[in-house]
Amino acid sequence: QVQLVESGGGLVQAGGSLSLSCVVSGRTSSTYPMAWFRRAPGKDREFVAHISRSARNTLYADSVKGRFTISRDNARDTVYLQMSGLKPEDTAVYYCAAAERDWGLRTKYDYWGQGTQVTVSL
Repeated sequence: QVQLVESGGGLVQAGGSLSLSCVVSGRTSSTYPMAWFRRAPGKDREFVAHISRSARNTLYADSVKGRFTISRDNARDTVYLQMSGLKPEDTAVYYCAAAERDWGLRTKYDYWGQGTQVTVSL
């Protein structure tokens, strides 16, 4: 059974930074392409960033390009999301996801974490 556990959420002022982590257990994280998604209050879940198994390829939503960085440490079975220049509209529950196959932006994710809350205040 694959499990994903996010951590690192919290409250931060606009313009600040926050780093999220996602630990993969059950199988080694290097097996999976990984991604971060988020769901803001009253909105649908949206894609944030994707990283390939080897970390060679990364993809970002336009809304976070230049501000967020996705990375991974396969030796630690961990994926990260470094967020800077945070805005109130980044407030959401952030979810980590893993997929069996990598189709870039068309990837269908098979496993999901429980989420971690990020709140950005003015």
